[in-house]
Amino acid sequence: MIRPLGVCCVSGGMDSAVAAATAAQQGRVAFLHADYGQRTERKERECFERLADHYRAEARLLVGFPALSAIGGSSLTDRSIAVREGDPETGVIPTSYVPFRNAHLLSAATSWAERSGATSIFVGAVSEDSSGYPDCRPEFYRAFEQAIRLGTRPETEIRIVHPVIEMTKTQIVRRGIELGVPFELTWSCYQAEDEACGVCESCRLRIKGFREAGVADPIPYRTPAGA
Repeated sequence: MIRPLGVCCVSGGMDSAVAAATAAQQGRVAFLHADYGQRTERKERECFERLADHYRAEARLLVGFPALSAIGGSSLTDRSIAVREGDPETGVIPTSYVPFRNAHLLSAATSWAERSGATSIFVGAVSEDSSGYPDCRPEFYRAFEQAIRLGTRPETEIRIVHPVIEMTKTQIVRRGIELGVPFELTWSCYQAEDEACGVCESCRLRIKGFREAGVADPIPYRTPAGA
């Protein structure tokens, strides 16, 4: 029996790595990575490739979205906008939000899934403990599934799977440990590629997750974790 194929959207971060590990448990995987001009793309691409090797992805696709960089409006794509540091739980949409990025990502993943016969798209979106991105909410993915049904061939059936969307970062770390996720191959920092800065919102969420899970974070930090 041929195992089902899932397209995994893999940024190189810990959330998408846990989502990809979940997909690999259930079937075959194809890994997709988006380059939209983000500050840490070199490191993210390296992590993507190493994770694809680890999970023996049968296909890989790098998708470029230069328009997102040209549009700007995010501290991830525009170096004139400072990456927010400090408390990530303010309830305010952060400067790192890339306008409607996940719709672009899902559109590419859907095209590839339909072409390759994949029956699912796995994403590492997090709602509860995330930075408050509007395109990480469960209702956004429900709406996009409806768009897939309306915009693909009648026989196409593709579901969006977001296995960590209701988890906290602590729960994601624990689930990753259960699945044997190689967290040393992941990267979360928004502004550095050799040593994680330890102070941006994404670093702080990651540090908090590992600390509360009682697990050592295997990546290097410029600012000591928890400082």
